[in-house]
Amino acid sequence: MSKNGRVRTTSSGITLDTVYEASDTSRASSSVVAPPGTYPYTRGLYADMYRRRLWTMRQYAGFASAAETNRRYRYLLDQGTSGLSVAFDLPTQIGFDSDHRMALGEVGRVGVAIDSVEDMRRLFDGIPLDRVTTSMTINSTAAILLALYLVTAENQGVEWERLGGTVQNDILKEYAARGTYIFPPEPSLRVVTDIIEFCAERVPRWNPISVSGYHMREAGCTAVQEVAFTLANGLCYLSAVVARGLDIDTFAPRVSFFFNAHNNFLEEVAKFRAARRLWAELVKERFSPNNSRSMWLRFHTQTAGSTLTAQQPDNNVVRVAIQALAAICGGTQSLHTNARDEALGLPTEDSARLALRTQQVLASETGIADVVDPLGGSHAIEALTEQIVARAREYIQKIDEMGGAMTAIGEGFQQDEISEAAYRTQQAVEQGDEEVVGINVHREEMADSNEAFPIDPGVEKRQVERLAALRLRRDAERVSTTRRLLHGSASEGRNLMPAILDCVRAEVTLGEVSDTLREVFGEHSEGDLG
Repeated sequence: MSKNGRVRTTSSGITLDTVYEASDTSRASSSVVAPPGTYPYTRGLYADMYRRRLWTMRQYAGFASAAETNRRYRYLLDQGTSGLSVAFDLPTQIGFDSDHRMALGEVGRVGVAIDSVEDMRRLFDGIPLDRVTTSMTINSTAAILLALYLVTAENQGVEWERLGGTVQNDILKEYAARGTYIFPPEPSLRVVTDIIEFCAERVPRWNPISVSGYHMREAGCTAVQEVAFTLANGLCYLSAVVARGLDIDTFAPRVSFFFNAHNNFLEEVAKFRAARRLWAELVKERFSPNNSRSMWLRFHTQTAGSTLTAQQPDNNVVRVAIQALAAICGGTQSLHTNARDEALGLPTEDSARLALRTQQVLASETGIADVVDPLGGSHAIEALTEQIVARAREYIQKIDEMGGAMTAIGEGFQQDEISEAAYRTQQAVEQGDEEVVGINVHREEMADSNEAFPIDPGVEKRQVERLAALRLRRDAERVSTTRRLLHGSASEGRNLMPAILDCVRAEVTLGEVSDTLREVFGEHSEGDLG
């Protein structure tokens, strides 16, 4: 956005008119802006949206040990959160046990440490898994964490058919933006497909994948790129599962998505509407489903962590409220609101409660949930929706011409586009063309007195001690047998989930399962792409 020249643009470079008229939405038709609950779902998946049921208030949390995180979950549930969302530490995300040399100094730091089914049982102790839905932000080790969750449900006496929740399981965006991968792309895509196939047959209420644009947006991409790259990845996953032999209608209704809610309010509302419409159109065009739900774009939203500032952190409360409002106006099914102090460290209990209260105020006091698609029909919103759809389609066509999302990522296309967009944004902030309160305007010289949430330095030592005790008491022969069978399943192309479940029941650790798969699949490094 250029202040001096008065040319105003969105993050995607869409020039904003001073005022919008009906002629600016001339491309709109009755089918595009059809009533909520009807194809192409621009205005929402349901005719009555939040009047029938509010979005799930799902606060993301995880730190230190399973027992400490369990206390935070109980607290959040007591405060009115309606779904759990698990943050895992870095070793868990990339398949290392807490006693591995690569885990040193990282155990329990950016999420909870989960090494075994014992940890998973402790994480959900006293929380009935048939009464809450759980989202797990995990990708390269998604199959293992899902297996740990399923076995924990077994231990609670809960049938898998009654479990609801989501495992992120979106490995493509890890190569494009985030980096928590283990295996090369092809075997990684196989594991993703195994999970989707297994859940379609055995865990019918579970969302086996949450195709995530969130992390690409955090890495710096624009709103249009977020839509395009996310949906291109989604198409890749659908094609892989169909190629496995599954009918589109047996699994597509459980495919979910995960988007970022950023600062440009109008563009963000339009983005969600555009993504919903474009996904419906693409799935219909390419897969011809018979079940209308196969075309639904159901999505979770998280407010933008990258917009939070350590300077004047109270301003983050305002940012988060506006971002959350955009997600609600855009028709999200689930929402996480970031805490005011997350630019400083993990959220304190007080700030986590305030983040949840932000959602509750929006739901209870603003009236925004009483009207479906409340900004629909606005000339500005409809024009922006159309432009985002058109620009995202152009990106997807370009990715198709390159051979699809995985090939394009292999050639570095998405990575280059994200890097360039991030660079442009940083330049705009440094030059003052994009204003950030507390950073380049309305600054204060006085330092803020804010303390980050402390992590007990003894967490890692205690976690390693528990892991050592587990290794001593478990049945070593059973561990060896189940790992050998897993190796065979991986080598012979069988679905990995049954063998991973057997490993988990035998108390094989997350790192040991990952190492067994490393022996077959190998490891991926960043230089392998392109």
